[in-house]
Amino acid sequence: MNKINLASNYPIININKNVVFANNGNVVVCFKGTLPEIYSLSEKDFEDMHGAWFQAIKSLSTGCVIHKQDIYLRQKYTSQELPNTTFLEIATHEHFKGREYIDHQSYLFFILTKNNALNNSKFVNPFRDVSKQVIRDADETVASFISAVSDAVSFLNNSRKINYTAIEAKAIHRLTHDYFNGFNSGFDTDIILDKSNITIGENYFDVLAVNSELCFSESVQTSKTNERFTTDDFVFHQGFIDGLGLTLNENHIVNQIIYLDDKHKWRKQLDKKVEELNKSSNFGSQNKVVLSKIQHILKQINADDQTRVIRGHLNIIYWDKEAHQLEKIASKIKTEFKELDINPYYPKGEERKNYILNSYCCFSANFSDDDLYVTDLKHALCLFINNSNYKSDATGIIFNDRVHNTPILKDVWDESKKRIKARNFAIFAPTGEGKSFLANNILRQYFESGVRLVIIDLGGSYTKFAKLYPENYTVLRYESGKNLGINPFFISDINDLTPERLEDLSVFLFELFASDIKVTKAQSVSVKKILRHYYESTSIDHSLDGFYKFIENHQTSLLKELKIHPDYFNVTSFLHVMSEYVGDGLYSFLFEVSEDQTYKIEDKRLIVFELDEVKDNKEILSVMLKLIKSAIQRTIWKNRAEKGIILFDEFAKQLKFDNVLESVEFYYQAIRKQNGSIGIILQSINQLPNNSTSASILENTQVIYSLNNEKGYDELQKRLNLSSHDLNQLKSIKNNLTGPRKYTEMFIKIGKESNIFRLEVPKEVYAAYLTDGKENDAIMALFKKHNCMEKAINEFIQTEY
Repeated sequence: MNKINLASNYPIININKNVVFANNGNVVVCFKGTLPEIYSLSEKDFEDMHGAWFQAIKSLSTGCVIHKQDIYLRQKYTSQELPNTTFLEIATHEHFKGREYIDHQSYLFFILTKNNALNNSKFVNPFRDVSKQVIRDADETVASFISAVSDAVSFLNNSRKINYTAIEAKAIHRLTHDYFNGFNSGFDTDIILDKSNITIGENYFDVLAVNSELCFSESVQTSKTNERFTTDDFVFHQGFIDGLGLTLNENHIVNQIIYLDDKHKWRKQLDKKVEELNKSSNFGSQNKVVLSKIQHILKQINADDQTRVIRGHLNIIYWDKEAHQLEKIASKIKTEFKELDINPYYPKGEERKNYILNSYCCFSANFSDDDLYVTDLKHALCLFINNSNYKSDATGIIFNDRVHNTPILKDVWDESKKRIKARNFAIFAPTGEGKSFLANNILRQYFESGVRLVIIDLGGSYTKFAKLYPENYTVLRYESGKNLGINPFFISDINDLTPERLEDLSVFLFELFASDIKVTKAQSVSVKKILRHYYESTSIDHSLDGFYKFIENHQTSLLKELKIHPDYFNVTSFLHVMSEYVGDGLYSFLFEVSEDQTYKIEDKRLIVFELDEVKDNKEILSVMLKLIKSAIQRTIWKNRAEKGIILFDEFAKQLKFDNVLESVEFYYQAIRKQNGSIGIILQSINQLPNNSTSASILENTQVIYSLNNEKGYDELQKRLNLSSHDLNQLKSIKNNLTGPRKYTEMFIKIGKESNIFRLEVPKEVYAAYLTDGKENDAIMALFKKHNCMEKAINEFIQTEY
């Protein structure tokens, strides 16, 4: 047969859910796999997954065929999943549109052969009996087989690393069509089977295989060293044949086929083969090699009761529109095999046709003894590919994968809290490694998706990106001797005085006058009573100064009138400590407001508090953080359904003082009641004091970003309890700041999941995130000229690029 038309030679008679009844009498149960992200697995992970496969498969009945098929297709990124509304969104959408990448689909098929026959002749034409279409009865054997397969797949899925789901009939038909249509798109075509070439439509096909024990070296492993990332001080692992997967970067299919055989039958046959080889009068070098390998297999079978003898077949089918490209692809595949010390077989003519046609799931039980190697199941499972592309979440922040730099959406908010219980995040990176750039990228995307941002900044890193949204942002900048216009005591009417408001005010006061003591319940109740009495007695002009004078004027009768024991509220101490903040006190200017200005931030979704001038003053910085918290509680946190983020940039400068750290901890406690997140940015985790307050902050921080750090990551690993593979991932970070595709790499850990991601952005986004240097100055000068940040960025790009 030199030409096959699929329409007249269709291999499927019937499909019931995910069970295919093939025209050759085989029953095939079909699944599609979701595998872990490439580079996310450690050496132990590979061992664990190998163990899960073994436990799942070992008990399946003799005669069962397992076919794992991994299809890799060169595709162009469409940008369809990316937002495309704002200036920077449009720039990102267009930048990545058309980017080439490899799409990976993993399938798993379990085949019950007609009459349990696994002894085929050398060449089987899979289309020979199409005229005799008889649907196999769903008898007890079939029902029992489907049940056993279901148990095996459930066991695999319970390993939590991999997940296989049943494929619907429509998808099975689609896969069948694509396979026999040569993965051509836009038209249907025929398979042309010539001795020299196999062509399907526009594509030329070829195949390399592992079909004999002679192909293998002494041993195989669950994983091997990844030479690209491994250095002298750490070893980065990859799956044993991962080099034949995603990173091959060509159109190809990896077929791993396992025939589950009778252990005793094959032990007898191997014993017989050893006897024959030993008796051979022509005992050549080739016979010695074969004898050695068979004796090794027998030794394994006899030594391990858990051994499951199998016959196996591995092949890589590859194709290209240009016939001459097949030789280059074959060379890449052979190089990968050579690194594994495996010598592949290159079939020609009838053999090649046989391998390509019978690597379709309904026909994969058609291989003969000459096409199969004999070994134990554990050995064969080392040849499984157990990882895939980076996975995009349904929504999230755009990063880039480590293979093709294509955009990946990562849900670091986790609305349903499946991965994390606290969505607070931390960014760690030394000066100059791009932590503000990364923070801009995260916050900008959050903002454009409707999240409200409050940035407490000591470095002026966010003003430029904020100017892209002139109607939605405000910058409140501290200037020496002036206040921020925040009056925590202001109420527009008595109805504002809710129990929550009194609670917040009492906390605010204790932070000011009793920050060094643990507040008791009795003290808290006392202050709330006094506050309530103050508001009931005073109808206008509420302020800290007014509250102070009220207590001062009623100090002799206040406690008695409100039935408060003097032990629960020390009036003298209160008046003494708070005198610094009122009248002619040293810090009275912080509270000198005739009218509350927080209404200015109520309708803004991007609020930046710039406290650069106050970064070295412990007292003022501490009070400023308390005032800001008061403003946030009365405006942004009024609507608990609204998502919000508070970011502390240049956090180390804020942490120089103990009371500032305690003040920040209040934010962490308060955020639990809100639909919100807190972010901190540090040059090193050592800048966070090693005390209980810091431990509480880190415990409630479950999204970690780390950029390159030449000094190492040992302290980060120690204090965040990172795994050894997390540390290896961190050590493998490499930036590329030259060439057409510039990117930085970063470690991201979301709950227990971690990997290395890249950040590549279009030039418009790069310009928006710049925080210093000549380029930034040039953009700001253009902004002054146009009073429009979008115009400034566009003009800068046209000039510079």
